Amino acid sequence: MASASAAAPESWQAAGPRKRRSAARRPRRREAAPRDPEAEFEADSGVVLRRISNAGKDLLISDFWSSALETINECLTKHLEQLKAPVGTLSDTFGKLHLDSSPDESDVAPDSIPGETPGTGTSRWKCVCYGIGNFATCIIARNQLTFLLLLLEKCQIPRSHCWVYDPLFSQLEIEVLNILGVTVLSENEEGKRSIRGEATIFYMLHCGTALYNNLLWSNWSVDALSKMVIIGNSFKGLEERLLARILQKNYPYIAKILKGLEELEFPQTSQYMDMFNDTSVHWFPVQKLQQLSTDAWEFWEEPDYQDCEDLEIIRNKTEDPSATD
Repeated sequence: MASASAAAPESWQAAGPRKRRSAARRPRRREAAPRDPEAEFEADSGVVLRRISNAGKDLLISDFWSSALETINECLTKHLEQLKAPVGTLSDTFGKLHLDSSPDESDVAPDSIPGETPGTGTSRWKCVCYGIGNFATCIIARNQLTFLLLLLEKCQIPRSHCWVYDPLFSQLEIEVLNILGVTVLSENEEGKRSIRGEATIFYMLHCGTALYNNLLWSNWSVDALSKMVIIGNSFKGLEERLLARILQKNYPYIAKILKGLEELEFPQTSQYMDMFNDTSVHWFPVQKLQQLSTDAWEFWEEPDYQDCEDLEIIRNKTEDPSATD
C-alpha cells in the first residue's frame, strides 16, 4: 500500500533520450499535503461527511471536473468496445457521464454527499481504490475521495461494488467510508488483487510504484489486463523518471507493459494541481498485448523487492514480518 511519505527519490534520472519531466508532473509527497485549519480538534463522522459534501460542490462546478470526465469518457468508451459491451449499455453508461458534469450550484442539495444517489443502470465495471490517504484531515485526500464518489455515480457503479483500502485509515475514516456505502478491505493486499475475469477500474492516485507492479503481476495475462483500467500515476512518467535498468530490475511488469498500453493524461488546473498531478488513465488494448514477446508473458515470478530501496509501500506484516514501513 502506498506510504504517506512516499515520493520519487531526487537521484532518479530519465531513461534514454527522453526529456525529463518537470517537478510539477511528479506525485506530490503526502506529508506536504495541506491540512484543514479545523483539523486541530477531533472531528466526528458528521463533520467529515459535511466536508466531503462541500468538496463535491466545488468539484462539480470546476473546469477540472468536466475536462477530467472527457478524458475518462474517451478511455472507457474504447474499453467498453473492447469488452464487446451491448450498444445499449455503452450509450446508457456514457450518456450519464456527459449529464450534469457542471451543474449550477443551486442544483446541488445543501447537505448531499457526492454520488449519494446511485445510478439505476447496470455497470460493466467494479472498482478498487488503493492509497486514498487520511481524508478526514487532508484536503488533497478528501478531494481525491470526492472525485471517486462522483466517478462511481457517473459510471453507474454501486458503492457496494467499490473496494477501498489504505493502511493509514483511522477508525473515524473507516466509519465514514462505511456510512458512504463503499466496502472497506480489512487486509493489506499490497495491490496483489486478481480481477477474476471481472472488468475493474483501479483508482490509485499517488501510490508507490511497487503497488502498480504488484497489480500487473496479479493479472499477468492478455485476458485479465484487457479487462482493467488504471487511474493513477502516469506510467510514461515512471519511464521518464527511472533509469531503465532500475525499472526493469525492480518493477519488471511495469517495464514490460509500457508497449502494451494506452495512456491519457488528466487535465491540469491550478485549483486541483496538488490532488491530481501526474495522473493518467491507462487501459490495455488486446492488439498491443498480443504483440508483446512470448518471453514477456512466460516470466511470471512474484515480486519480492529484497534489493529495492525506497519501496514506497507499506508491506503486509502478517506475510512479511521482517518488512519495514
